[in-house]
Amino acid sequence: MTVDAHHHVWDLSVRDQDWIPQHSPLRRDFTLADLAPEARAAGVTRTVLVQTVTVPEETPEFLALADAHDLIAGVVGWTDLTRPDIAEELARLRQLPGGTHLKGIRHQVQGEPDPEWLLRPDVRRGLTALADAGLTYDLVVLPHQLPACAKAAETLPQLTFALDHLGKPPIASGALEPWAARLRALAALPNTVCKLSGMVTEADPASWTVADLLPYAETVLEAFGPDRLMFGSDWPVCTETATYTHVLDVTRQLTAGLSVTEHTAVYEATARRVYDL
Repeated sequence: MTVDAHHHVWDLSVRDQDWIPQHSPLRRDFTLADLAPEARAAGVTRTVLVQTVTVPEETPEFLALADAHDLIAGVVGWTDLTRPDIAEELARLRQLPGGTHLKGIRHQVQGEPDPEWLLRPDVRRGLTALADAGLTYDLVVLPHQLPACAKAAETLPQLTFALDHLGKPPIASGALEPWAARLRALAALPNTVCKLSGMVTEADPASWTVADLLPYAETVLEAFGPDRLMFGSDWPVCTETATYTHVLDVTRQLTAGLSVTEHTAVYEATARRVYDL
């Protein structure tokens, strides 16, 4: 059994995905009907659906989708963490159809100009409400924002922080530092986990190889350990450079040295534990 801990869906007739460049191959609908046969062919039986845009309507739609399809075991949605009634809003979301599938919240921190956005008092209040509700927080950040992630995780030990896409290291350039040092500082905190996801997107789209990804995969394996790592396809963003099956195959090559127990952690057990699937 394999759990895909990170993928998306979108329907451009419902709303625009304004982060997608105008002529990108991603500028079309990607639905669960598109993903399901690919996941099945790859042996993936459960997934975590992750937010894409910062609008309140998306999360209820994703919860309803999870309610209707067994493939989706959990949803990482979006809500405004700074709203004064954040605790009540989280409770409201959980009462919606499919509300039991809400497992975490994510915000596009990578787009925030303040590198210490996570440390703002109003954001910290929202993060505390997530912890009180038993939810996780997904971190989509750039390398220069990792120190703030570590500070936030250190001051909120009761909240699990899940780092998406390894913190977006500069794989295309081949540089490891200062990303690696910042990542290790975050991984030193026991309430943090990391997704083996998004690597092909950060690599050179025209010429990347498994060898290009290996130093970054090895860094997170050493820093977090298999018990705090989980596979994520980042479908359909990954399709710019690799198919769903290819991404899973490459990730398995990068983790070929793991024991059976460690392999189970990365491809199933960690996601089940972190997201209470």
